[in-house]
Amino acid sequence: MATVVELIRYPIKGCAGTPCDRALLTPAGLAHDRAFMVVDADGVFRSQRRDPRLAPIRPEIDAAGERLTLHRPGADPVTIDVDTTGPRRDVRLFDSAFRGIDQGDAAADWLSHALGADSRLVRVPPEHERVTDGAIPGTAGYADSSPLHVLSRTSLALLDARLAERGEAPLPMTRFRPNVVVEGWVEPHTEDRVRRCTVGEAELGYAKLAIRCAVTMVDQETGAKAGPEPLRTFADYRRAPRGGVAFGGKFAVLRPGRLAVGDELVVTEWGPAEL
Repeated sequence: MATVVELIRYPIKGCAGTPCDRALLTPAGLAHDRAFMVVDADGVFRSQRRDPRLAPIRPEIDAAGERLTLHRPGADPVTIDVDTTGPRRDVRLFDSAFRGIDQGDAAADWLSHALGADSRLVRVPPEHERVTDGAIPGTAGYADSSPLHVLSRTSLALLDARLAERGEAPLPMTRFRPNVVVEGWVEPHTEDRVRRCTVGEAELGYAKLAIRCAVTMVDQETGAKAGPEPLRTFADYRRAPRGGVAFGGKFAVLRPGRLAVGDELVVTEWGPAEL
């Protein structure tokens, strides 16, 4: 039996995750997941690829999404009232243009100091409409692609075993920034073969493999770059047919609903793995 053992939302794209025991799964993923994004002076998103110091910034948002507090080691926190009605501005996520609502000077000053570069915080506007790609398309806030990232502990155990063969230390699950962590599958990478499943009140549909990038080489506690692992080891056994290396699955939300740690994940349709 496959069971949800961790649920993690990431209110600000690129910043630390917030574990939760239960959550509402919306069409765009876990409630408040990647609802905010840090951008530079030109409105281009900041990522751990370029700004690894995002990693130890820990956001906390209330259930209603109305108050956001930012924490980081060695600094006083800042709390803001979330603005959902202010002027929209142009922002860019990879090659796509979107709109965002600026969250004010207090958050901007705090983030600029934390990152050592001029930064602003924006929120997804209520009218945000985005169609994500994959076998089953979905929608998302400022996530890289699909709204939900699912990863199993068995897959991580295989990676850690291969790292040990190289004399490398095991890596924590936080390196891979999943939303749903599953335990109970015997075979590693079983998530690659799931096409439809139910969990709690929700139903998920497979979109695509999760292609991994340099963010996996950032220590999520310190914000320090710590490569070349795991990308070096992934290259030995997880090369994706369309390029890159894959670890975990991306899923669209077919039916929203509540889910919780301890819920059984029931696979209702299987398919062949792409890798």
